Amino acid sequence: MSTTLSLAVNGSRLLETIDQLAHIGRLPNGGVRRLSFSPEDQQARRQVSAWMQATGMTVRTDPAGNLIGRYPGSQPHLPALATGSHIDTVPSGGRYDGCYGVLAGIEIVRTLAEQQLQLRHPLEVIVFSDEENSLIGSQAMSGTLNPDPNYYRRPDGTSIQTCLQRVGGNWDQIHQARRHPQELAAFVELHIEQGPVLESAQASIGIVTGIVGQRRYRIVIEGRANHAGTTPMNLRQDALVTAAHVILRVHDLGSRPGDQVATVGSVQVFPNAANVVPGRVELSLDARDLDSHHLDALLQELAQHLDHLAQQRRTPIDRELTLHTQPAPAHPQIQTVIASVCQDLSLPAIFLPSRASHDAQELARITPMGMIFVPSHAGISHDETEYTTPLDCIRGANVLLHTLLRLDQNPPPPLT
Repeated sequence: MSTTLSLAVNGSRLLETIDQLAHIGRLPNGGVRRLSFSPEDQQARRQVSAWMQATGMTVRTDPAGNLIGRYPGSQPHLPALATGSHIDTVPSGGRYDGCYGVLAGIEIVRTLAEQQLQLRHPLEVIVFSDEENSLIGSQAMSGTLNPDPNYYRRPDGTSIQTCLQRVGGNWDQIHQARRHPQELAAFVELHIEQGPVLESAQASIGIVTGIVGQRRYRIVIEGRANHAGTTPMNLRQDALVTAAHVILRVHDLGSRPGDQVATVGSVQVFPNAANVVPGRVELSLDARDLDSHHLDALLQELAQHLDHLAQQRRTPIDRELTLHTQPAPAHPQIQTVIASVCQDLSLPAIFLPSRASHDAQELARITPMGMIFVPSHAGISHDETEYTTPLDCIRGANVLLHTLLRLDQNPPPPLT
């Protein structure tokens, strides 16, 4: 199949489907609440499935609850090219996060079908289940699933077995959702940036170099609660003052030259009373970097500092690792293809890492992976004010279209 730059998606139709899907779970403030496995999520799945079927795709739901539309290729024995994202949202999210990548994939299939075109490879558009909470859909597909079903229990206590049944999945058969390297030629996810870098650089497209690894810790500082009026300053074991030193140190480590970021986003103080010296503080630590060795070295330095601080201030500090994910590099050939498409379409593009989690990081375990970002206004996401301009939405979909066309002609070698 020859690729021509004149082939383009129907931008108006893409924007219309984004608007239509945003009405499912719409909130009074204009945001969207479509939690995984909820009635709104189920309704959205039915709508997306109907759109897929109308394009000529065959549609199925795997045991992990992933909704998969497949458009046949002219050489059906070839492994599939895949794209997609998720349609579940945070409690008060926007209309673009995840959904944009799914709907752009469907629009690409519509465009191909209207032109009576086929890729050599089959083309799959995947809606991954529960991206916002657990990544269970993409983890099951990549073979990194946690075997303990309690790991995926919902915050309200609902079991994952019940949740999967709601959307046509089956926990007892979930191992059958695993895909193998010979089944997928590549996976390319289109997504809003969820950050301010592209807008700041006045770039239309972000070519993702990889998805950062994450380390999360629960840090507990033990002091001694005492009367705020009668306890002299030099005799206090103030856990909150120690916590302040910890927070500043985390900020300093995150601010060093490099791609790392480090955040203390949650602080709980006990007993949290105006007239009591704080006796205990619990902190969260979220640290991310594309270089796992560099990230571990920074955290080791932080651990040594905390040990010294605990002894100096007589406030023991305990650390518990709660999340550990490895970086997922984007495949160099896919990055090169995206860059060449942007050049041919005269779209300014920059290379950047993704500091947020995506289903693509799980797919990178089994197939060459790439990601395309489009700008988010003011860097806002996971909020009702999340916004990407119509022009940027259309541009991103066309970059994805031509990236898939070129990968179809020259796919990257399979992972070994």
